[in-house]
Amino acid sequence: MTLRIGLLTSGGDCQALNATMRGIVKTLINKSSEPVEIYGFEDGYQGMIYRRYRKMDAHDFSGILTRGGTILGTSRTPFKRIDTPEADGVEKVPAMKQTYHDLNLDCLFMLGGNGSTKTANRLSQEGLNVIALPKTIDNDTWGTEMTFGFTSAVEIATKCIDDIHTTASSHGRVFVIEIMGHKVGWIPLYAGVAGGADVILIPEIPYSMDNVIKTIEKRMETGSRFTIIAVAEGAISKEDAALSKKEYKKKVAARTSPSIVYDIAKEIESKTGRETRVAIPGHTQRGGIPDAQDRIFATQCGVEAALGCLEGEFGFMVAQRDRHMCRVPLEDVAGKLKYVDPESDLVREAKALGISFGDE
Repeated sequence: MTLRIGLLTSGGDCQALNATMRGIVKTLINKSSEPVEIYGFEDGYQGMIYRRYRKMDAHDFSGILTRGGTILGTSRTPFKRIDTPEADGVEKVPAMKQTYHDLNLDCLFMLGGNGSTKTANRLSQEGLNVIALPKTIDNDTWGTEMTFGFTSAVEIATKCIDDIHTTASSHGRVFVIEIMGHKVGWIPLYAGVAGGADVILIPEIPYSMDNVIKTIEKRMETGSRFTIIAVAEGAISKEDAALSKKEYKKKVAARTSPSIVYDIAKEIESKTGRETRVAIPGHTQRGGIPDAQDRIFATQCGVEAALGCLEGEFGFMVAQRDRHMCRVPLEDVAGKLKYVDPESDLVREAKALGISFGDE
């Protein structure tokens, strides 16, 4: 008998994908009483759909603990279009099932975020043995306290804020820094606190520009030469938060600036007269080597997923709860987001420091 497993990385890349796959493979080879055959699917679910895969062995996973990105490549296959045929007419789900069965796989390990997890759950419901591992720099996967990629992204965003401090201080400027986070504000919250931002704007706490301006003016009155504002991509004003989803989408579509940070910067400069600049670390937050914490957590995820497979347990996502590794049913986490709690300890403590969230 041979244990045959498939690996794929789906959605946006991050720093600890390779470390996670290494954890899976090393554990399987070390603990399995049977030989292990490994099939790596290229470019996420597209590899399963179009049978783009390669047979791999232990050597392929040696020396990749510190390597960022993914050795398999990745792509996005939106769940909302999972039942829509590809441009060439290929039906996605039937094609993936066929590939799985043709390779006689015993388990598919999927490393991905929320949308990818929904597809993993769909494949599980279709009868495939699937195990998901929580990958996203946004840390927004429901059911787990941590996702791999998050702490590395926070480290990069924090360094950006650190570096901006010196130039902001030298010129006496206001800097508006755009931090990744369309729907949740975990990265800007953590990086903002770690980097000493004066204002942090996140999607979960709608802001008032009047309150942001007051913070800047208060700093000016007390002799501070600069102000650092960390803004999530999806930060939203109180006025916009009051709109219906349809109205808000229409307003965003009509925006002439590249993103909300430019609108915020323009309004600050107009109302305060202070020289204001925008800084965008962008995809650097997904790049580079994983930090130590990500390597540890990614390895834990890989080990726990592999052990679940060896125990014959499938249809779950590896998670961390109360600092312990556990397994949560895919159907319980698929399609859910983990938001920042506006009443959380870190938000409360940040406010006690004098950091403004623009809400008061």
